[in-house]
This record gives sequence, structure tokens and C-alpha cells, in this order.
Amino acid sequence: MKLTFDTDQGIGTHANLGVIVLENDETLENEFRRMMDIDGVALYHSRIPMGPEIRPDTLPQMLDDLPAAARLLPPALDFDVIGYGCTSATSVIGPDKVAAAIQTTCPSARVTDPLSAIIAAGRHLGVTRLGFLSPYVAEVSQSMRDRLTDSGFQITSFGSFEESNDRIVGRITPASILAAARQVADAAPCDAIVISCTALRCLDIIPEIEAQTGTPVLASNPALAWHMLQLAGVTDPRAGFGRLFEGAA
Repeated sequence: MKLTFDTDQGIGTHANLGVIVLENDETLENEFRRMMDIDGVALYHSRIPMGPEIRPDTLPQMLDDLPAAARLLPPALDFDVIGYGCTSATSVIGPDKVAAAIQTTCPSARVTDPLSAIIAAGRHLGVTRLGFLSPYVAEVSQSMRDRLTDSGFQITSFGSFEESNDRIVGRITPASILAAARQVADAAPCDAIVISCTALRCLDIIPEIEAQTGTPVLASNPALAWHMLQLAGVTDPRAGFGRLFEGAA
């Protein structure tokens, strides 16, 4: 017998969100799963090729692969926002080029990235002086710092783990990140602490960093998730992920 059925709007009744993740990233999806656990919000992932070494000469290679990675998101959906999950590559390639590449495949979607999200989050919170924590080698860190200063922020203190292998970056312990964030905050007065890199496991320690330093934290994954939700019109405050998600500017 032939059975009858009904259809509905699917999972994303409020927003359909896509995120392009580096093939060797082990952190972003796990953290996004928690931050995007919202009724009516559907989150879909695609992966993009990326070698383990984070260097200025390897990062731009992803630009050519972005349209294909976006094409692997469910084609039947009209995406509200697509995020590109690489802070360092965006700082080298440039947010405008990243957005243009993704929109060749998904022209109606709004596009963001961790760099753009950190800038938007900093402006939302009204901060200007940043303590900056990076896992990158000097040239990649400098590119990110230049993008932030060009956007009107002042880097008052800086520290880096100076690790070029993304697989190792993903194994840096949250305790090490917490200690490093405190060192950066103690080095000079700042209005917010930027923790750059989607591979760094920051989500669980952001409330503790903010409690110990008295300073809001703008980390790559939470900032990107927050900005994607904002762009999709999902603006309700959420507890447990730091001041950025609490709703107050």
C-alpha cells in the first residue's frame, strides 16, 4: 500500500546556518553544537581541504576551494548565514574575498568569518583596547593584528604560543589557554581579550577567564557563532558562554 504523509518547513524554522570547517579542525563543531542548540535553528557543516601547517603561504590556497566547500552544504536549503571557520586564513585572504568566493555558490546567504565576527563583537561591546592571544607563528599573528588595528582597535598586549602545526594547536590544553589569557591581561590594561583560532578549546573556560581578569573574552568560535546568530536575527541572550552572549552591549 502507498502511505500518505505531510511535510513541514524542516528544522530551520527560524534560521538555516552553514559553517565551513577546516578538514583538520577538531574543535569548532563540538563548540558550535552547544552554542547553536536553539529551537528552530538548523546548523550544517562542510569541510575544506587544509594542510597542517599554518603559514602565510599555505593559508591563501583555501580561497580556490571555498566555492566547492559551500556547494557541499544541503542544496535544497536557502541559507541565512554561512560562516567560514578560519581566523588566520581570513586575515591573510581578506573577508571580502572570502565572502565573494562563498557567494558564487550561495549568492543569497550572508557570510561572516571569525575576524569579521571579532570586529563586530568588539564594536558591539564598545571596546577599543585589546589584549591579543594567538597560537600562530609571528607572520600570521601580525596579519591578524594588522586587520584589527586597521579596524580601529588598539593592541595593548600580545602573546603567542608560536605553533605552526594546527593539529598541535588543537591539543593545547584549556588550562594553558587560561594561564596565557591571564598573562596577556596582566601585561597591559585592555578592554577585551581576543583569543584567535578556531582550533583552540576556549568555550568552557571563557567564564573563568572573564571572572579572573574582569575582562570580556572575544574568542574565534564563540564570536563567529554569535555573529552568525545575530545576522540571522537570533538575538536572545544565552548564559554560560561569556559576556558576548549575555545580551548587554
